[in-house]
Amino acid sequence: MSTAPPTRSGFDEPRFRAALRGLPGRVWIISLGILVNQVGNFLPVFIVLYLTERGCSAGAAGLVLGVSGVGKVLGNAVGGYLADGIGRRWTIVLSAVTTSGLTAIMPSLGPLPIIVAVVGLIGVTSQIYRPAAAAVLLDSVAATNQQRLAAFGVFRFAMNVGAALGGVIGGVLASTSYVGLFLGNAVACLLFGVVVGVLLRDAPKARSDQDDADTQADRAVGYRQVLADRTLVRFLLMTVFAEFVCIQSTVGLPLHVSNVGLSERDFGLLIGLNGLLVLVLELPITGAVSRYRPEYVLAIGNLITGVGLALTGFMTGMVLLSATVLVWTLGEMMTSSISQAYLGSLAPPRMVGRYQGLHGVAYTTGTGAGPLIGGAAYAIGPWALWALVGVAGLLSAQLCLPRRRAASTVLEPDS
Repeated sequence: MSTAPPTRSGFDEPRFRAALRGLPGRVWIISLGILVNQVGNFLPVFIVLYLTERGCSAGAAGLVLGVSGVGKVLGNAVGGYLADGIGRRWTIVLSAVTTSGLTAIMPSLGPLPIIVAVVGLIGVTSQIYRPAAAAVLLDSVAATNQQRLAAFGVFRFAMNVGAALGGVIGGVLASTSYVGLFLGNAVACLLFGVVVGVLLRDAPKARSDQDDADTQADRAVGYRQVLADRTLVRFLLMTVFAEFVCIQSTVGLPLHVSNVGLSERDFGLLIGLNGLLVLVLELPITGAVSRYRPEYVLAIGNLITGVGLALTGFMTGMVLLSATVLVWTLGEMMTSSISQAYLGSLAPPRMVGRYQGLHGVAYTTGTGAGPLIGGAAYAIGPWALWALVGVAGLLSAQLCLPRRRAASTVLEPDS
């Protein structure tokens, strides 16, 4: 890892639109794969409805979700290690094929303990691909901020389109047959693996004697040594706080909507507004912020998200609540692609998978703990949740800012 003076607002890099046009085929292949995968990603969304229809209690459904969450944390850690060890392509294929098989047997499972075990395994296998997919993007582009952002912007757009289509298709399938729902999920996972296995090739790397020496050293490095990177640790803590804030859009927001006398339909409209804004505006906003130093973009985006969601507690009507959705969605769009692109600038070339794996661990920790902590805070009083959201937003923004001793330098990857 080396240090160098930051470029002024990134103006010496290719412009974002040019970077989009110049993206290599590998970026489009992995984005196509994630689109297919997300279109069929039904199980996380409908598992609770499936369990309750089978007569399981709310507590049992909560247990299944909890085990799945733990599995997702573990899956990201395993995926990061495998991405650097056996390669990006085979890590993704392994994740897709095993998830497909486990999901296909879901309708035939009987006792609850077996369901808990299988859903937990799916939590692990379904996340193994994530660090490898991010590493594919970083391997495929030159080490410039706008090219990394362009790659992650396209990937995120494909993921969002897939998730939007998947929600509609999943609702139709669930209304007719849960067997069809889970088999459709399994087919989508398998197709993801086929797309990657057939079309994707690991990027060739230019090698030198120093590269060979670095590779041997890097293979001996575990997560404990990786966590010695203080900038990475700050980034991971920021991610936990930021995701705790963001997940309140599915925890605190529906509780507040119900508390002020609005309906489930109103909540659906608010979430639909968020999804529409992300689909239409996230890529242009990513391009607009690509010219600025990523630490400050992340700080401002996290601050806007925290403030926007904290203001929810003061709003009682749909117009005002829609305004807060606009605010926190803007913050979400500013940070979503740039966070992983910035993380890519911190990682040594042969540790990219492990860095992205730790990011996945932090992400799933924040989204997993968010509902538990948020629900407990809301039980104390709505004010407690929204105050906690505001504080977490401030902390996530502060953690983005460079440390004073490092304020005059920016980390860049070794070439």
